[in-house]
Amino acid sequence: MNSRPRLLVTRRMPPNVTNRLQRDYAATLNADDAVFSAAELRTHSHGHDALLVCASEKLDGAAIDGLPASVRVIATFSVGYEHIDVDAAARRGIVVTNTPDVLTDATADVALLCLLGAARRAHEGQSLVRQGRWHGWHTTMLLGTHVSGKTLGIVGMGRIGRAVAQRARGFNMQVHYYNRSRLAPEFELGAVYHERVETLLPLAHFLSLNAPSSPETARLLNAARLAALPDRAIIVNTARGDLVDDDALIAALTSGKVAAAGLDVFRGEPALDPRYRELDNVFLLPHLGSATHETRDLMGFRCLDNLDAFFGDRRCPDALAPVRGEGGR
Repeated sequence: MNSRPRLLVTRRMPPNVTNRLQRDYAATLNADDAVFSAAELRTHSHGHDALLVCASEKLDGAAIDGLPASVRVIATFSVGYEHIDVDAAARRGIVVTNTPDVLTDATADVALLCLLGAARRAHEGQSLVRQGRWHGWHTTMLLGTHVSGKTLGIVGMGRIGRAVAQRARGFNMQVHYYNRSRLAPEFELGAVYHERVETLLPLAHFLSLNAPSSPETARLLNAARLAALPDRAIIVNTARGDLVDDDALIAALTSGKVAAAGLDVFRGEPALDPRYRELDNVFLLPHLGSATHETRDLMGFRCLDNLDAFFGDRRCPDALAPVRGEGGR
């Protein structure tokens, strides 16, 4: 490339990613890391050939239509792309890419962290120690839920769901799953397939949500489905907050129908429903699924690999087709 493409980077990137993108692109960085509004994104995009965005930027149809004609490709620093209207981008001739594969293990690790944290009352234990309220061991202190040998239900058996299942087998958990289609035996590895989520729920001592955010999965975990779970089940969500009906889950946690939850994602985050903060039986994390040095570097490099391919007149390896309802974490 004789002249470097002009790249707008909407959020602060890890140092290794920043070094590479400044080397290869005429990059405009977001120095204070503030989230751009749609109007600000439109204004800052002028004079740029490409955008490197994050899930914090909402590129709906109106925002896409408002982009300058110079913008020809958008790379999102995420696997999920529900924040981008891919159909609207396609109509404009704008290529959209994401970052599959590279965050699978990190997110699955956090799913197990949430599962164990919820099951073993980690939040309450931390609070006792940090607040000086721990006055010694006794036989009934903070009794939690045994994990080994229990049944784990997984909703969404894509890359991350399969990685969660792999880790759960290390705890001798029995894995059942619901997915849009059944996996091939080499991916299923003995997990039991359910064509309907309703047949999975009554068996799930633990339920892990790993499905994409889409109109079909919005509020997938509602009051009726929570009622179908075994009493004292435990919920884990590391996918998207939109999958959960917050009113229903909070009611189930308050009544004791659901023993605990481990949540890394929330509807409207970071402005999560404040009632979650008041519940001791909820293990809360601030969307840390992919938050390792190694993973965030790989995500940024995957974005840049796609941009390099685009400006090198090659096919972008992670170009998204303009089909609604896909996405994921």
